This record gives sequence, structure tokens and C-alpha cells, in this order.
Amino acid sequence: MTDEAPRPRRWWRVAALVAVIAIVASIPWWAPALLSRMAFFRVRKVEIEGARYLAPDEVLGRLSLDTTMSVWDDLEPLAARVSGHPQVLEARIERRLPGTLVIHIDENLPVALVPAAGGFVAIDAAGRTLPIDPSRTLVDLPIVPRADSALLAMLAMLRASEPRVFDRISEVRRVGTSEVLFLLTSYPVRAMLDVSPGRLADIFPVEEDLARRNARIAELDLRYRDQVIARVQ
Repeated sequence: MTDEAPRPRRWWRVAALVAVIAIVASIPWWAPALLSRMAFFRVRKVEIEGARYLAPDEVLGRLSLDTTMSVWDDLEPLAARVSGHPQVLEARIERRLPGTLVIHIDENLPVALVPAAGGFVAIDAAGRTLPIDPSRTLVDLPIVPRADSALLAMLAMLRASEPRVFDRISEVRRVGTSEVLFLLTSYPVRAMLDVSPGRLADIFPVEEDLARRNARIAELDLRYRDQVIARVQ
């Protein structure tokens, strides 16, 4: 007994299925190029998310968009332009059809203000000067006498993990080589240079306890392990 030859109709079905799979698989390569030629997908709106200190017009200036830009064009060069701004840590861009680009920005956040000629400059945790003008932008940050790397690293950790403490510091400076003086909005706090954010948060239960006693704080001292020494007025 001999095997039957495959029916021609079956081969046509297999060939058609292969062709469909090939077309579907190639869509990511040819579809954007085709769609980008359609006026329906021209960029008509830009949304910026995550910018706190960076002005929107600076982001738009970096994008350098023109009237022929399509949401299907390559977005990597645009993200690279925005990321090149010294205030930007990372920029990501997504499409929102039919004609919107959404710019997601992670900023290089300032942690302190440092005295400079004519006023103050904002600096990040590495001591780099950021393009923020405190006279034009509301910048509520601690003042440090200089770009002290240890103090800046401490403030960066404090901002990230204990913002309620960070937001109350008006100034911080060294006292000698290993001690730090924090000037809060209502009283000073003394601590060691290696004080942790969690240790600084110990001021809150002490505040609550003294408030119940109607005692006014003159100074809190965190320099001694597992103790908070309160000096009252």
C-alpha cells in the first residue's frame, strides 16, 4: 500500500497560515512607519508628570517638537534630550493615542541651600549646583554653610525616609568635627554626625510628652545613646 500524496488544498492552507503569521510578526517594524505618515497621529499635546522644580517650558524647549512630529516617531532621542538637563535624573516618554506625548520626569532633587554671591544656590546630595533660582521658585530647604558631603548625605537620607523631620529643618551645621546642630523651626537639636533618620524622629514623642506638661522646649540633645535630653524654658 502506498501513501497518499498531500492534497494541494492543504498546502495552500499551510502557506496562507505562514503568510498571516509573518505579517503579524512584522507589524512592529512596518506599522509605525506607515502610521507616522497619517495626520491623525500628529503630536498635538504634551503632558509633563513628575516635574516639581523644572519649568514646563524648559522641557518643551528640550523636546524641540515641530508640526510634523508623530506619536509613532522614535521617542528615544526625545527622552535623551530631556534627560540631558542637569535637573533631570531620568526621563521616560509614552504615547497616548491619538496625539499626546506624556513625559515622565524623575528630578535630581535638591537637599540644601548654600550661600553664594548674591543669594543662595540649591545643591543636590553630591554637592552639585542645580539650575534652580530660589528667587523665582519656592524652595523650602535647609541652609548649610558649605557643600559638606557628610551633611548632604545625611539630609538626602532624611528627606527620603523622614520627610516630616526634614521639612522642619531651617539650618544645619557642624559643631566641631563629629557633632551636628539642627536648627528646627521652633528649637535646636544636637546630634552626632552619624545620626540616623530614625533617631532624629525620636523628637516627636518627646515633643508630645512635653506638650502635655505645658513645657516649652529650649533644646533637644540626641548625642547620648538611647536618650533624648530635653532642656526646657
